Amino acid sequence: MEKPIFPSNYMRITQGYMEGSHQDSYAIDNADKDGGISNLYAPFTGIIKKIYPNDANEVWLESEEVVEYPDGTKDYMTMMFAHANDIQNLFVGKRLRQKEVFYKEGTKGNATGNHCHIECGRGKFTGNGWHKNKAGYWSINNSKKPEECLWIDETINILDNHNYLFKKISTEVVDKPKELEKAPIEEQKEIKAPEKDNKTFIAPKTDLYGVYLKEKQKIIIEELS
Repeated sequence: MEKPIFPSNYMRITQGYMEGSHQDSYAIDNADKDGGISNLYAPFTGIIKKIYPNDANEVWLESEEVVEYPDGTKDYMTMMFAHANDIQNLFVGKRLRQKEVFYKEGTKGNATGNHCHIECGRGKFTGNGWHKNKAGYWSINNSKKPEECLWIDETINILDNHNYLFKKISTEVVDKPKELEKAPIEEQKEIKAPEKDNKTFIAPKTDLYGVYLKEKQKIIIEELS
C-alpha cells in the first residue's frame, strides 16, 4: 500500500489553508525553493480524472488503489493541482506512477508568482471534482488537511512548512528472505543424544553405509589413525 508523498522536492508553503483566497478550504500554495518553475511529482500511482483548462489548468488525480494516510486513514485519495502554464502532455485517463514528473509550477489563472495550488480530498473523484464553498471559492470535494494526507521522506527539503506537522516516512529495513536467516544462537547449539543411546561403529572396509537416527540424535564421523 502506497503512502502519498508531498509532490515537490522543496516544501515552501507561501499560503496556508483558511487564509486569503483559501478561505473555507484546506488548499495550500507551494513555491518550491525559489521563484522559478519547478516540477511536481505524482504523490501516488494514479489516474487523471479531470482537466479544467478554462481557469488555472486544474488537474485532478485519483489514486489507483487505496493508500495509507499519515493520520491512519486507509482509503482512496484525490488531489487537485493548479496554475501550470502548459498541460498539453496531460489527458484524462493518463496513468502516472508515484514520483513521476507530471506537472509544473506556473501562474495560469489567479496567481502571483510561480507556484502550485494543491488540495487533497479523501476518497475517489466525485461529482465534477469540486464545489463552491461558503467563501465563494471553488474547493475540492471531501477536502482534508494536507498534513493528514501527505507524507514526507528524505528527498524533501523543508524550507517553510507553515507550522504544519507533516509525518516522515521512516527508513524501513528490508527483511531478509527466511531461507537466508540464521537461526537464533540457542537453536544452533548441538543437541547431544543421551549417553545410553551412544554407539560406536567402525567401518570394516571402504564402502557405502546407511544409518537410521532417532529425533535429536547426531552422528559423528571420525577418522581413526
